[in-house]
Amino acid sequence: MGKFYVQSGTMRSVVQAESTRKAALWAVHQAMQQVLPIEDHSNDSPKVKSEKIASGDVAVLSGRVTVSEQGFDREDANSLATLEVVTEWNQMVSALDRLDQMLHRAA
Repeated sequence: MGKFYVQSGTMRSVVQAESTRKAALWAVHQAMQQVLPIEDHSNDSPKVKSEKIASGDVAVLSGRVTVSEQGFDREDANSLATLEVVTEWNQMVSALDRLDQMLHRAA
């Protein structure tokens, strides 16, 4: 697995992944967890979460996700449409949810 520098808007993340696309998916997953927590392990109250958003502690994505193995702000970084990555992330999360439901019904 390689080390990738992923950025979009105010989000900057260093992740380990097998490919550029997988690195982008993981970083988008981290950003989406702020808004749509799949498993909310945070003990923050809704008020505290709202304050974090208001203070700018939440990453905001732009129209492109750039991924590089060399570092942030690289001209030679791979660039992916954020909407494409978010769509793929949504399909992945939906498939995992369906699998989880199937496992619970089988138990």
